[in-house]
Amino acid sequence: MSTLSMPLTDSTIMLRRNLKHTLRNPVVVFQAVLFPAVIMFLFVHVFGGAFDVGGKYIDYATPGVLVMACSYGLGSTAAAVNSDMTKGIINRFKAMDVSRGSVLTGHVVITTVRSLMAVAVVIGVAFAMGFRSSASALDWLGVLGLAVLLSLAAGWFTVGLGLAAKTAESAGLASVPLVMLPYISSAFVPAHSMGVGVRQFAQYQPFTPIIETLRGLLEGNPSSSHAIAAVAWCVGFALIGYVWAVTTFNKRA
Repeated sequence: MSTLSMPLTDSTIMLRRNLKHTLRNPVVVFQAVLFPAVIMFLFVHVFGGAFDVGGKYIDYATPGVLVMACSYGLGSTAAAVNSDMTKGIINRFKAMDVSRGSVLTGHVVITTVRSLMAVAVVIGVAFAMGFRSSASALDWLGVLGLAVLLSLAAGWFTVGLGLAAKTAESAGLASVPLVMLPYISSAFVPAHSMGVGVRQFAQYQPFTPIIETLRGLLEGNPSSSHAIAAVAWCVGFALIGYVWAVTTFNKRA
C-alpha cells in the first residue's frame, strides 16, 4: 500500500467508526441535527412576532440558524476526542499501526457531515415554514461552500479543544462559547438594534460576517466585504485549530 493511500484508508475507517458511534447515540443525533430546527421553530413562531426586521422573519432568521446548525454538535465532538485520548484508544491504534493523523481527520469529517445534515434539515424546515429565497444556483453553491468551510473550521478548532481538556466533561463545556456566540450576533435581530457594548461586540465578532454573507447569498445579493471577512475568519480558525490539534496530539499521543 502506498504512503498516500494508507492515511486515506485509515481516515475512512475512522470516519466509519465515528459514524457508527453517532448513529448509536440518539442524543447526539438530536442535538447536532434536529435541535437547530427546534430553535428555528421557537424563534419564528414564538418570539418572531416581537422582532421588527423589515420583512418576513423566517427569511431573516434562516441564515443565523444555518450557522447554529454548524455549531450545535461541537460538544459531542470535543467529548469524543477527549475520550479517545484519556481511555487508551489511541494507544491501541498505535499498536495496530494506524495512521496518527487519521484519528483527528475522522473526528473532523464526521463533525462536518453532521453539520451538513443539520444544514439540510434546517433548509427543509425553513421552506416548510414559508422561507423563500431569490438565490441563484451559484448563490446556493456559495451557501454550501461556506457551510462546509465553517464546519471544517469549527471541527478542527473543537478537536483542539477536546485534546487540550482534562476530561470529557470539561471538553464538552469548553465548546459552549462556540454554541452561544451566534446568539450575540445578527442571527435573530439586527446588530444596530442592540444596546451599546453588545452592539459593538455583535458587529465585530466572527459569526456576524458569516451570517451576513449567508443572508446576502440567500437573498441573491451577496456582499463581497462580508464574504471576504467570513472566509478569512473561517480559514483563520481552521489553521489555528489544525495547528493546535496536531501539536497537542503529538505531545499527548
